Amino acid sequence: MRSGELDYAGLGDADLVDLFKARDSGAVRFIAEKNNQRLFRAAWAVLRDSAEAEDAVQGGYLKAIAAIDSFEGRSKLSTWLTRIVINEALTQRRSARRRATRIADVDTGGTEQGNPDEGRLPPDLSTPEHHVANVQLQKALKQALDRLPDIYRIVFVLREIEGMTVDETAAALDVLPATIKTRFFRARHMLRAQLASFDRTDLDGFLTFAGDACSSLTARLADLIAAQPAHSPSWLH
Repeated sequence: MRSGELDYAGLGDADLVDLFKARDSGAVRFIAEKNNQRLFRAAWAVLRDSAEAEDAVQGGYLKAIAAIDSFEGRSKLSTWLTRIVINEALTQRRSARRRATRIADVDTGGTEQGNPDEGRLPPDLSTPEHHVANVQLQKALKQALDRLPDIYRIVFVLREIEGMTVDETAAALDVLPATIKTRFFRARHMLRAQLASFDRTDLDGFLTFAGDACSSLTARLADLIAAQPAHSPSWLH
């Protein structure tokens, strides 16, 4: 069977992993398109910046292809990828903080730049009035999330916004399910005032990563992975 004839949506994780190992472009694109939103939200929960989160997602995918032989199927492929991207985002943040410290040692001046994500919230195109209200609500939630301690913000984004289960979130963060439950409860408690103004649709639309941004990342990733050597699984022929 040629890869162009494959129904990627009908394949299980084991077969997708085999194709991912083989650098099959269709599988790479399918996996990316299926997971980009979750991975972007997970990276943003660590970095709180959209451009940096996108970089972390791309770096995470490349780390995943390099480590794909270690995937044992004990968790979902999407959960395994989420864990890698979170670790990549944490590494990226540590590097940024070290650079910032070195710069501060040289130059203690500068001006307040504000939140780099302000003005980049996903629009709701229904009516101008709804768009303004939606932007204001999402900005309020973003600012509230910025104030949350990292351990609570990451769990809240994965559980409440991305809709991951307790067990999936625990696997992605390598902690016990009971810890996830506790952190999620505390995050919701800290955000109770902001959440009172939101409904489920508002949360579903928060931190949307789609359209040209998603397509561009997927295309870049496919090109980068295709350039690497691979062995094709026997069942593909």
